[in-house]
Amino acid sequence: MSADRETNHDMTHGDVTHSDIALLLADAADEVDIGIAPYQAVVRGGRRRKARRWAVAATATLVIAGSTGSLALAGALNGDGDRAAPAATQPTTVEARHLYEPARTTLATGRDQGKAWRVVIEVWGAPRDKVEAQGQWDAMGLYGVKPGDIRAAGELVGKGWVFVHLTVGDGDSATVVQGPVEKGDSMSGADIQAYSTPLAAEGSEGAGASRSLVIGKVAPTVQQAVCAWDDDTTTIVNRAPRDAETSTDTPSIRPVDGSQPNWFVCVSPKGVGYKSVDVPGLVGN
Repeated sequence: MSADRETNHDMTHGDVTHSDIALLLADAADEVDIGIAPYQAVVRGGRRRKARRWAVAATATLVIAGSTGSLALAGALNGDGDRAAPAATQPTTVEARHLYEPARTTLATGRDQGKAWRVVIEVWGAPRDKVEAQGQWDAMGLYGVKPGDIRAAGELVGKGWVFVHLTVGDGDSATVVQGPVEKGDSMSGADIQAYSTPLAAEGSEGAGASRSLVIGKVAPTVQQAVCAWDDDTTTIVNRAPRDAETSTDTPSIRPVDGSQPNWFVCVSPKGVGYKSVDVPGLVGN
């Protein structure tokens, strides 16, 4: 399975009404079925100054109803909700800023106990005013996602938003991590934030032999992340080559559309749980 960047291109005009958004995004909404996350444990490594901003979804199985938590994703976006760039090249259109249609990147794929799984990151840009915020609020509803504890569209102004979705087998997609990003947030050096989640829900058939995932993000200069498991083994994840396509079945540190940090997924051996995650001292350019 090849790495891919999933970005739709239905929206072609910057000035749209809410009904326009509904019509243009209806097909996309049909393809996104967001469920509820399994149990997760927050994990941290490297420099931990931003770790206090993390929170994850509440305990639930992949397919049943429950409560979705939120994650303040420090450093995920720049002020406009896009990968950092010089001021002169910052995107200006609503399409380029991913206001009403998120940038979507497949981060990792694999199989566990005969079931395919997939991790996709969805990035929404930051609205600049209440009109843009209302349009984004409506569009998020069509995509089946809700941003954390936000109660009114106006609260989205000045914040980008990130959702990380996990799909296992034929089950619904689960929003396993989400959170806002505000202007000035960034990651650098050995900063790292991550969380773990089992691929099979606790108590389900085969859960004891299932694998665990660690999903995290690091500064763009980081070359390698190391996940340690409770059987004293480790998994090393290297940064994907910039100019080469790397299969999403190969765990790698990858750039994500609309995100300042790079993201990664570690996959545990069967029946083994998470112990720690860290970034070696060496970072590159």
